[in-house]
Amino acid sequence: MAADRVAPAERGATTVADRVVAKIAAHAAREALERLPEGVSPPHAMVVVHHDTARVRISLELDYPGDIGRQCGAVRRQVAHRVRTLAGMEVPEVAVQVERLHSSAQGRIR
Repeated sequence: MAADRVAPAERGATTVADRVVAKIAAHAAREALERLPEGVSPPHAMVVVHHDTARVRISLELDYPGDIGRQCGAVRRQVAHRVRTLAGMEVPEVAVQVERLHSSAQGRIR
């Protein structure tokens, strides 16, 4: 029976498509945000996968006023964690691009 076994190196490989990694990243970005402003588009991710490494760019919209740096940091950490956990890839770079700020305050902001 041992002769029937295939060595691990000869079994093949599992690949995760870029679009799957992008969906994982976009979902993770949404998880990281406390809430999405009303009527906004959900986060969108673009990824470049090379072997077992994914570079991610997240585009999103945030509430203003708010701690934008804290929110972007939370998105970076959650995206890197989820892609590493679910896709088994290293994530050396998560770029967060804030497309639009939505004012949640009434009246004029000074």
